[in-house]
Amino acid sequence: MEKVLVINGPNLNMLGTRDPKVYGSESLADVEKLMSKAAFDLKVEIEFFQSNHEGEIVDRIHAAFKNIDGIVINPGAFTHYSYALMDAMGAVSIPFVEIHISNIHAREEFRHKSVLAALAIGQIAGLGIYGYELALRGLINRLRAVAR
Repeated sequence: MEKVLVINGPNLNMLGTRDPKVYGSESLADVEKLMSKAAFDLKVEIEFFQSNHEGEIVDRIHAAFKNIDGIVINPGAFTHYSYALMDAMGAVSIPFVEIHISNIHAREEFRHKSVLAALAIGQIAGLGIYGYELALRGLINRLRAVAR
């Protein structure tokens, strides 16, 4: 059974109340419920982690080394400038999918660049919280294809 870590970065604990026109009305608990159901269907073990602190996320990525098969990450604002997260993901070499609830490419110019994208096996943006499920399914599909 594959083990997947779902990481949510800064301000994602405020889902459901933070700018619902951009991020929707669903909460982080709703994301976790959706992901847990998909993980059950896929027969995958899933773990959730959220932090507003870059160093805590880096520490969690390091702890995943040799313990986690894949990562789904919504780095929030760290997407655009956190070389520390980029280096951490590169150091552990765990396959990951980058997810964004809003379409970062249709928003302000500074949001168009992701420092993690070049390392990711894929990026999903603009599909609301459903993008998390797609990220998980895509990640598991890739992990299982490689294992064959």
